[in-house]
Amino acid sequence: MTDTTSTALPRTLSPSLFLFTIIYGGMVVLAGVLGNKQVALGGGLAVEAGIFPFLVLVALSSTVSELHGQTTANRLVLWGFVPLILSIMLTSLVYFLPAAPEMDPARLSAFEMILGQTPRLMAAGIVAYGTSQFLNVTIFSKLRGREGAGTGSTWLAIRGAIASALSQIVDTLLFVTIAFYGVFPIANLMGGQMLAKVTLSIAVIPFVITGLVALGRGLDAKNAG
Repeated sequence: MTDTTSTALPRTLSPSLFLFTIIYGGMVVLAGVLGNKQVALGGGLAVEAGIFPFLVLVALSSTVSELHGQTTANRLVLWGFVPLILSIMLTSLVYFLPAAPEMDPARLSAFEMILGQTPRLMAAGIVAYGTSQFLNVTIFSKLRGREGAGTGSTWLAIRGAIASALSQIVDTLLFVTIAFYGVFPIANLMGGQMLAKVTLSIAVIPFVITGLVALGRGLDAKNAG
């Protein structure tokens, strides 16, 4: 009689990949909600607040690429479509369900204004997310060069900033064009958003990526020990 019991070890995620995957899924959903507020950064710069969780997404995908390889990072981005699309579907369902008669009209109006995104805005978010995140991972990974090259913390920070800035430019081009082209003139909005996002990419991303990579390596080393 053949023993069909599998002796293979169960497939497990490293502690860093497990943690970063959970945070990544949350940031994908949160970006769409926070994007309803415009934040003044000073110096005439203003940006939609969704950029903050989106920068975390950029940093996380780059960190996973650094620690676990480009293929794993691309898979993380691909799986990110699941919470993104599910959150859109669930939000749409709740939006179209009738409100309870006793609900405060002011609260209902605010809810509908914030979460009542048009299909065009939803499509813009999905396209911009996928394209910019895959681009970020590709640029970040290519800048690393051959195996063992470009792994120092300084070059890690520089690669992160470059990949983030370029991917944010593409993200802005796609989102603003798909969402608002033909609705109103988009040149000023696009230029301002690009400038703000590139500035944040250069000022913030290097510190976030180096911190996340150090955290991930520490978690994995502790688990291995």
